[in-house]
Amino acid sequence: MTLLVPMYVHPAVDPGAWRVLAASSSRLYGVVLNVDDGPGASPDPAFVAAAEDLRAAGVRLLGYTDTDYGRRPARAVARDFECHRDWYGTDGFFLDQVAPDPAGLRHYRRLARAARSRGGRTLVLNPGAHPAPGYAAVGDLLITFEGDWDAYCTAPAAPAWTKDHPPSRFGHLVHGVPSGLCRLAARTAEMRRAAVHCAVSGHGPNPWSALPPALRKAP
Repeated sequence: MTLLVPMYVHPAVDPGAWRVLAASSSRLYGVVLNVDDGPGASPDPAFVAAAEDLRAAGVRLLGYTDTDYGRRPARAVARDFECHRDWYGTDGFFLDQVAPDPAGLRHYRRLARAARSRGGRTLVLNPGAHPAPGYAAVGDLLITFEGDWDAYCTAPAAPAWTKDHPPSRFGHLVHGVPSGLCRLAARTAEMRRAAVHCAVSGHGPNPWSALPPALRKAP
């Protein structure tokens, strides 16, 4: 199991969390860099410094961009790619709110080409549920669950097509996990053939504002 950490807190607010991430590179699939629901309007010096530290530690950086379930214009998404690359030196991109239906495949193939042409060596797609099988050929990692613990406990089984791909191609992001159960969430992801995960206890509009408990005792 490896961790994909959406670190949605400003480095000046919790610098210790960013230091822990830099010290945990061997345990990380990557860190999602989200300045302001994307790269922001201009480079943020604190994020620039944090990104430099993570890159120096060998951590994969993924720039966050919201695709609004296919409604956001490809040109606007591509601009996010360019800003993440130029300002923060990201290695790849995390596409959020991905449309899961087959009708969206053409759009996301176009976004994937734009991402690759702008230095995106790793592309993570987050529909938050199992999408149509064709999406497996678009991204390197599919987030096939994002939601709270209660929903995770009753989530449906993975569709049969997922067995055509290794567990390393799938990830789960679970928030609102009761204290002490984050390890259980990790084991559940593994049993459901998702080799990448993040489990946090946070609630509310931004549950990803603190480190996952799995990293809190990192050196």
